Amino acid sequence: MDRVIAKKKWTTKRLLTIGGITALVLLIGSSYYFTSGKSKLNVDTERITISEVKNGPFQEFIPVNGVVMPITTIYLDANEGGRVDQKFVEDGTIMKKGDPIMKLANTDLELSLVNQETSVFNLLTQMQISRNAAQQNTISKLNQMADVDNAFKESERLYLLNKHLYEQKAIGLQEFKQSQIAYDYQVKRKKLTQQILKQDSVSTKQELNQAKQSFDRTQNALAVMRQKVGDLIVRAPVDGQLTSLDAEIGQNKHQGERLGQIDVLSGFKVRVDVDEHYISRIFTGLTGDFDFSDKTYKLKIKKVFTQVTNGRFQVDMEFVGKVPEGIRRGQTLQIRLALGDETKALLLAKGGFYQQTGGNWIFKVSDDGKTAYKVDVQLGRQNPDYYEILQGLKPGDKVVTSSYENYGNMQELVLKSQ
Repeated sequence: MDRVIAKKKWTTKRLLTIGGITALVLLIGSSYYFTSGKSKLNVDTERITISEVKNGPFQEFIPVNGVVMPITTIYLDANEGGRVDQKFVEDGTIMKKGDPIMKLANTDLELSLVNQETSVFNLLTQMQISRNAAQQNTISKLNQMADVDNAFKESERLYLLNKHLYEQKAIGLQEFKQSQIAYDYQVKRKKLTQQILKQDSVSTKQELNQAKQSFDRTQNALAVMRQKVGDLIVRAPVDGQLTSLDAEIGQNKHQGERLGQIDVLSGFKVRVDVDEHYISRIFTGLTGDFDFSDKTYKLKIKKVFTQVTNGRFQVDMEFVGKVPEGIRRGQTLQIRLALGDETKALLLAKGGFYQQTGGNWIFKVSDDGKTAYKVDVQLGRQNPDYYEILQGLKPGDKVVTSSYENYGNMQELVLKSQ
């Protein structure tokens, strides 16, 4: 007897058909979702850096390196050329002003000094002879003047006597005229002798002055020559430490050649190299600080050298306040050189994101902390620790500051914790 078989509602074929349609719908839906919406990337929060935007004090500064140097350095150059004959001290010696450092030998210079001394001696001898001759001539003229004056007085006495006698008719006219002529002659002779004596005095004085000037010039030349010979002994110009001494026994040194230097030990300064990019923003009075032995010390720019070499220029900085104990010449310091005064600003910690975004945008973390999305920002000044935020973020916002190198063109990050 035939039996009616009940038809199955969920056949294998039907199940396969429904599954295929469902898969197709899911495929179409996911394709639409991923092509029409934002591109997303799952990111492990332990592998990124999330920083919080905050208000705080901001000072724009650049990191620079400085070398500790003596506050004053006096260079030793050879005033006169010569061969190094003796060395009295070695490099590094603490010197007092005037202490001898080395002696140079220069026979030509020493021979010139002998010749100059001989010239001075000969000139002095000639001056003495001329002075004696002038004195003898003056004495002779004075004796002559005495004779003339005596003859004048006698003729004057006789003339006055005869004039009185002639007026009394005691003598004749002839005898009176003779005494008058003799008197007139002695008057003229006295005037002429006085004039000659005066001219001789002026001439003698001029000759003596000229001789003295010539002698003084020769003496000055001798003094200069002696100084030049004295300069063959190189001496410390100030108290300090002798450094960079470059001289060996027997070595020839030319005039003006560098022999070494004296470092004044009364203090220190710091010579700093700065990138030429900042040359328009560096001026005297700017400050910087550095850490030394767990303490922070302050420096101030004292002098700016505007000459640029290999893309850098130099400045000299002096210590403000106490100089660190134990600091040494030649020591390198890492200095934070401030480019402006400290101000209040909205701050963002520095990170690798800047290399990919140029500071134009950043991934901002959502309020629930599950995603991070792109937002446009505007950055201002910066220092090695922070960027100044001008637009796009507010205090309390959290952003991803680590590198975006592996994010490609992703519009959103899905933050996941392991």
